[in-house]
Amino acid sequence: MSFNIITQTITMPDGKEITIETGKLAKQADGSVVVRTGNLMLLATVVSSQTAKEGVDFLPLSVDYQEKFASAGKIPGGFLRREAKLSDYEVLVSRIVDRALRPTFPSDYHADTQVMINMISADAEILPDAFVGLAAAACLAVSDIPFNGPISEVRVAKINGELVINPSISELKGATLELIVAANSNDILMVEGEGDEVSEVEMLEALKLAHEAIKIQCEGIKAFEIAAGKTVKREYNHETHDEELRKSLWDTYFDRYYEVAKLANPSKHGRRDGFRAIEDEYFASLPEDSTVDKTLAKWYFHDIEKEAARQLVLNERYRLDGRKLNEIRQITCEVDYLPTPHGSSVFTRGETQSLTTVTLGTRLDEQMIDQAMVSGYNRFMLHYNFPGYSTGEVKPNRGPGRREIGHGNLAMRALKKVLPADADNPYTIRVVSDILESNGSSSMATVCAGTLALMDAGIPIKAPVSGIAMGLISDSKTGKYAVLSDILGDEDHLGDMDFKVTGTEKGITACQMDIKVDGLSYEVLAEALNQAKEGRLHILGKMKETISQPRQDYKPQTPRATVIKIMKDQIGSVIGPGGKIVQDIQKQSGATVTIEEKEDGGYVSIFSANKESMDIAVRMVKGIVTLPEEGEVYDGVVKSIMPFGAFVEFLPGKDGLLHISEIKWERVEVMDGVLEIGEKVKVKLIEIDKKTGKYRLSRKALLPKPEKSESK
Repeated sequence: MSFNIITQTITMPDGKEITIETGKLAKQADGSVVVRTGNLMLLATVVSSQTAKEGVDFLPLSVDYQEKFASAGKIPGGFLRREAKLSDYEVLVSRIVDRALRPTFPSDYHADTQVMINMISADAEILPDAFVGLAAAACLAVSDIPFNGPISEVRVAKINGELVINPSISELKGATLELIVAANSNDILMVEGEGDEVSEVEMLEALKLAHEAIKIQCEGIKAFEIAAGKTVKREYNHETHDEELRKSLWDTYFDRYYEVAKLANPSKHGRRDGFRAIEDEYFASLPEDSTVDKTLAKWYFHDIEKEAARQLVLNERYRLDGRKLNEIRQITCEVDYLPTPHGSSVFTRGETQSLTTVTLGTRLDEQMIDQAMVSGYNRFMLHYNFPGYSTGEVKPNRGPGRREIGHGNLAMRALKKVLPADADNPYTIRVVSDILESNGSSSMATVCAGTLALMDAGIPIKAPVSGIAMGLISDSKTGKYAVLSDILGDEDHLGDMDFKVTGTEKGITACQMDIKVDGLSYEVLAEALNQAKEGRLHILGKMKETISQPRQDYKPQTPRATVIKIMKDQIGSVIGPGGKIVQDIQKQSGATVTIEEKEDGGYVSIFSANKESMDIAVRMVKGIVTLPEEGEVYDGVVKSIMPFGAFVEFLPGKDGLLHISEIKWERVEVMDGVLEIGEKVKVKLIEIDKKTGKYRLSRKALLPKPEKSESK
């Protein structure tokens, strides 16, 4: 069998090469490519139905990214030992591709479309998520599916003060800024990332460098499309319109919609009822034998409502709920709302509300990670829940969807930057945000509520973090635009940009941006970032009025925890043969003791429900790892008695000889009746034999020396 293989090589400025190949694998898909860089290989395919389903007025696009365990030479864990549902990480990568691709399809294309990207070969030093967007766009380019591409994506990171495109996994460990950026040749489409309290200027510099790299990749994809002979796409007709009906409705009702928008109703349901009343009035006026297509009419009314709200902002410079462009909704904060959790808060901003809890657990509560590229444990989890009642809807509870996973991950990135280092934090931390009301910015409410709950729990975070969602409404014909702070759910829907920014007073810790319009300049983006900073600082001020710093102590119901750092060669001493010593520590103290080895030493984590058992466990561990010092005094226990003295355990696992001549100043002839096994005795370490390492103890050195009797 012969293959018509077409290959394109893209050479990046740093000399790294990316090859795209089609015509060999998965040829029955509408488009398929293999993208390779180093040993990383991604197989991307796309299939799109020839027709759209009746009544569908959107793009039913599904994007699935999956890592094959065989690609990394691993067998999956679990009972089934096979790839199961997508992991949270794979869902997050899928969302990144979806958010970059979706606005690039024609707005009137409504056929079921599925993009699948599989990692079929892994490279231990290359992160695959920086190349999935390129692979998805390339498979669309060699298909006949209508697509206004190409687009691509890269990772940009700041390492040792320098910006680097697609750094290796090893290089990324020291990054202070890390972003995934998707764009076409002209405009940025999507941004997702985190930073160590970076400035707005640093963020813009990174975006500009990432865009230059993406332009090179887009040129390569375009050349690949031409070489494959796929520049002509399929014809389609997924929308049928009644232009006469459209014009009639716009001419008759636009002004009325505009007047309802101007009422500045602060209630989401109140605004909705006002718009719906106009629509209901129209349908009630139709005769029974009317031939008006009601589905089309609803569609046009939706467009009228959207444009009326947009024009209100552009013309009047205020918003649907009456706020100014940079005005933040009313904020109320409360901590310690729930009596039992280790930390809790309620954060309400307008009609958006989060009830958030913090639970502190032991190392035994860590989350196990089993992925193709990553295996290990996670000690910080943030879970975001979005029940139907938060928007007044009936929705079955089927567990977290992609939206919940994505919003939770953004909040997790925002907060993890201010958590204490692992060495200073003995706890596994779980933050749960339950959204009780939602009208925009619920993920940012989660960040604010999470910060409050962490401080309420007594976690020593570096600084409080707040978050804000920014929006943009623009008109390419007039050149007018408006940057909106703290957007409503309605404004998210009708706007051209959704830009979420989180940070401390010093700088940005995480961001997420989706742009739905062409031609967004860096000047407008800079304005949005600076306006976001003003809003972020305002929100932080409101939060600090409730709690300004972490509590000095944990709550009474919080389990106590501490970490003792030891030398690597002492780990075995604490564990003991078959775990005997650590089990004995747990048995005697009632505390939970776990030991972890790291590059710089061993870390003994001790967890207890009360201070007494904590003190016992700490004393026993320190006793094992403390190095004996000559001249020090110890509380010992007699372990055995010999004719020449007694062996005394003066530190856990360390025995020394208390010679018969060192028991007391008076001469002792025999050991009978002098000491008993198990007797507690205070001793001084008087010598450590340099050759044998044996210890010589003395009791008499701690007793007053009797005065010599005067001769008569």
